[in-house]
Amino acid sequence: MAELNSLQELGAATQAAAPAAPVHVQKLDAQGRSYATGKRKNAIARVWVKPGSGKITVNGKEFAAYFARPVLQMILQQPVVATNRVGQYDIVATVVGGGLSGQAGAVRHGISKALTYFEPELRGVLKKGGFLTRDSRVVERKKYGRAKARRSFQFSKR
Repeated sequence: MAELNSLQELGAATQAAAPAAPVHVQKLDAQGRSYATGKRKNAIARVWVKPGSGKITVNGKEFAAYFARPVLQMILQQPVVATNRVGQYDIVATVVGGGLSGQAGAVRHGISKALTYFEPELRGVLKKGGFLTRDSRVVERKKYGRAKARRSFQFSKR
């Protein structure tokens, strides 16, 4: 390695050695859609995003019919609202496993990832909102000698 004699040489050497930030490119399929998989608890959602009128379909139904609770509908729309893209994309999702809450979280995660594949410049907004992070909390398994995962059987001295 060459000997460094001044601070300018040191600055030039470190700039040359520093790796460039990863460049996120648009990922589209043959139909012009972006695809992503979202997960939460035991639910897995496959999500496709394409330009359109803002229609969201989950398992062949309108999302408001599939997720009847307003809270779940709000969770589903969070990534689109945060990026100011309401009414610009059609979203088609198929989701399996888990309950309704986990499924809504999985679809939200999938929409967020698919939006970043369609428009890579939205990544900063979605990352700051926490939509790209997979919530890794899952139900703890039941152990032997226990009533549930942690609950013991009732203790009696006699």
